[in-house]
Amino acid sequence: MLRITDARTGEPAEIRRALTRVHAHVPRNDASALRVLLVADVLARALELGGSPVLLVADPPSALRERADDLGIRPSEAVGTRGGQRVLHVVGGGSRFGSGYGSGSGSGASVGDDTAGITDTSDTEVTVEVAPVVGPEESAASGASLRLALLTRPRRTPVNLDAAALAEAVDALDHWRKAVAAWATKPSRPVPDDARQALRAAWEDDLDVVAVLGVLRDVEKAEEVPDGARFETYAYADRLLGLELTREIGASA
Repeated sequence: MLRITDARTGEPAEIRRALTRVHAHVPRNDASALRVLLVADVLARALELGGSPVLLVADPPSALRERADDLGIRPSEAVGTRGGQRVLHVVGGGSRFGSGYGSGSGSGASVGDDTAGITDTSDTEVTVEVAPVVGPEESAASGASLRLALLTRPRRTPVNLDAAALAEAVDALDHWRKAVAAWATKPSRPVPDDARQALRAAWEDDLDVVAVLGVLRDVEKAEEVPDGARFETYAYADRLLGLELTREIGASA
């Protein structure tokens, strides 16, 4: 079961298996808003992996939607879409939490107010906070490497998208894709039970994507894990990460 910290209370909320609406509040077009959309996307993936159907709701500016498409962030339902026994509001860090933001449907959203449409009086609603992107953004940042750069820091920790951070993400992504392509040529083996449990424990514990990446590094180094099992483990984790880790399979054939 996914447990996520409610920014209004600082306490974990248990998200039980049921139709869930994930509402990303992104009235602006900047890297911080892109990170909010990305967290909403990963959160929706985690819920679906746990068996919950999800409605992802957002109304990003068109330029931000284009950047989101480049990162492989799923298209969203229109603001005002209803449904879901629980609503998870994903907002940028520093947003205001309090009453007076409407009915929770998002219909009252206005530019410049990250939390428009949020009500904080219902136990069925949870606010998920995402720290901003700080400092100048490297102009070459795009695609899966940018997605990875944004995922390598805890969501409540500010992230810096400078040239060094992006280069690190590019190198890591290139290394993993080549490794996955090589492992894919070996006999298939199931995901080791301990690796599967570690991955699920990580993302179900407050969406700890950094811990998920750590599990993958451990699996790569573990001598006792067959290459076929490494492949299946990375492919399984990529259902959450969305990094297209199997993209290089067959590229050199």
